[in-house]
Amino acid sequence: SGLFRTTLNSVKMHFSSHPRFWTFIAFLWIQALIISIARTPPPCFPDRSAAVPVQVGSSEEAFEPNVTEIRAVAVNYSEECPSGRIFVYELPPSLNRDLVKPNCTDLAPWDWECGIISNHGYGRAASELRGFLPGDLYRSWYHTNQYTLEVIFHHRILRHGCRTMDPDSATAFYIPFYAGLAVGKSLWSNDTAARDRHCKVMLRLLRKHESWSKSNGSDHFTTIGRITWDFRRLTDPGRSWGSSFLNMPQMQKVTRFIVEKYPGDDMDVSVPYPIGFHPRTKQDLEEWQSFVRRYNRSSLAAFTADDHRNWAAADFRHVVRSYCMKEEGSSCRAVDCSETQCLTNSWATLEALLSSEFCLQPKRDSFTSKWVFECMVAGSVPVFFSKTGYEQYEWFFPGEPESYSVLIDQEGVRNGSLSIKGILMGYGGEEMGRKREKLIESIPRIIYAKPNGRNKMFKDGFDVALDGVLERIKEEKEYADFL
Repeated sequence: SGLFRTTLNSVKMHFSSHPRFWTFIAFLWIQALIISIARTPPPCFPDRSAAVPVQVGSSEEAFEPNVTEIRAVAVNYSEECPSGRIFVYELPPSLNRDLVKPNCTDLAPWDWECGIISNHGYGRAASELRGFLPGDLYRSWYHTNQYTLEVIFHHRILRHGCRTMDPDSATAFYIPFYAGLAVGKSLWSNDTAARDRHCKVMLRLLRKHESWSKSNGSDHFTTIGRITWDFRRLTDPGRSWGSSFLNMPQMQKVTRFIVEKYPGDDMDVSVPYPIGFHPRTKQDLEEWQSFVRRYNRSSLAAFTADDHRNWAAADFRHVVRSYCMKEEGSSCRAVDCSETQCLTNSWATLEALLSSEFCLQPKRDSFTSKWVFECMVAGSVPVFFSKTGYEQYEWFFPGEPESYSVLIDQEGVRNGSLSIKGILMGYGGEEMGRKREKLIESIPRIIYAKPNGRNKMFKDGFDVALDGVLERIKEEKEYADFL
């Protein structure tokens, strides 16, 4: 006890002699305590090591949880949904379903709205392929409109196993707004206000929801079926094209699945264009992969041309089309969609792509197009003439561009210093085999399957996109909780 009193007296003397020093030490200790408490995860922070049963079902399956169950729901992770669950807003039909043209049963060449609603966005069956494709391969092909992305994603998410009817148990929130269909109806008019009208109505509705207020949209995502440039109208009166949807302040934190992104905006995530191939099962997919692997390719290259009468004089597509027409035959197969019903006759384009080692993919009205995906699904090696296409689909294309494609400098082709035919003929059979095999491996990631119950058993482009955005939102929430 004498030693204790001696020690205590020593501490008292030291404190009285250096009061400012000890006050400073106490201040630091309090700050450290506050930081420690702030960094301690809340009680509902997910324990990834334990599976938490969470009920997911329709509204009529709702239940009254006790306090323990409320915490379990808030965790929202499980073995089936490791990245969390999705809550889907119920928007007025005027913001999605009513935007789809109902009385169009087929794809009309001059009507971009036709065929979007049929078969949940997949389109009618491409029955004409029955006479050209062996076995039942034709059953996986449909007349799919390239503007159906919003409809397909909405349909798939509503039936997804990780959908929840309880917003408090959701990691992410899906906005089923058909922005591409809404804007598309007014793109060619002079009424710029009409192009923003649906967007503004949707955002006003979202602001009323508590789940939006909690995050200002940072855990929300949506799907847009047109390229990003259709939604970034500038304030300059001379730049009147499109909507200003993606320039609106409320959209700055929302993730957008879009067929072609703005390279400088991380909230844009490029996803594959919808094309006609929609296998139902893994067996259907593998049969197609085997078919394109062994198909006899008699032509060097193919080029699918849109309506070339609308191309600008300096458009590089003129150069490629002229080359292909000149080399028509074994060196190049040209498909002119201004003369051939490419939208309603699947075989017109598919046969040319199947028969060709390469497919020529110059920059179109934007960086890419649906033809890139039709080319790859047919097992034809894409030939790009600029690097912009490589910057679009990081989640879906193989990591090394040279492993599945060819890049030719378009300026060299323009000035005659490079020959398309000469470069392509320089690839030997072994190297072509490696490129084609890489393409065939990537087919599941660049298509949208047509699931038949739970028999799909492979991840398609929809799964890759949804898994990616859920993981990204989950990691951001965990990081915010950690801080």
